[in-house]
Amino acid sequence: MKKIVLFDLDGTLTDSSEGILNSIRYMLEKKGLAISDTETLRSFIGPPLADSLKALYDISEAEAQEAVESYREYYADQGIKQLTVYPGVEKLLTDLSEDYSLAIATSKPEFFAEQVIENTGLTKYFTGIFGADLAGDRSKKADVITYALEQLEGDTAVMVGDRKFDILGAKDNQLKSIGVLYGFGDRQELAEAGADLLVEKALEIPLALQRLF
Repeated sequence: MKKIVLFDLDGTLTDSSEGILNSIRYMLEKKGLAISDTETLRSFIGPPLADSLKALYDISEAEAQEAVESYREYYADQGIKQLTVYPGVEKLLTDLSEDYSLAIATSKPEFFAEQVIENTGLTKYFTGIFGADLAGDRSKKADVITYALEQLEGDTAVMVGDRKFDILGAKDNQLKSIGVLYGFGDRQELAEAGADLLVEKALEIPLALQRLF
């Protein structure tokens, strides 16, 4: 039985910042919310969108969910196409798929994650794509990881991601984790969250996995 490698999507396999930030700006403008500086907007990437909205704008759960629907309007039409695959990722997946069972575990809605993986031509590398549900009942990274592990066949797993949510979600599921430094998080964030190893480039991930498995 192969060992499982769970990958985050945004900031780990794809640089999706353009599409996500454009979708956020559209949402905020449509809902009449102040548009923050780019650094603050980038903080939306990773955690559940509704949680970020409630924290930054002091709005209700219902208002946050309405805003999320506005975000999805733009994202489904345009934002989903505004991304690139990070350098080295396809070679990484090609090599790893020979020895490991690869899967996606993302806080992005599963419906959109499946489209992204298909659009980028990466579907063949993954045994499963697991994400949040559109209703918001499964949005935390820890819950997504639990959901993925329940459906995958393997004796052990490692989580690979670029934000603290990936690392903390792995810990909640008693998994080891690798933090990538080329995504949307930084060294301090990932180290403080307790990542077992950090890598600068995608092609450093195989050696890191060998150290953890």
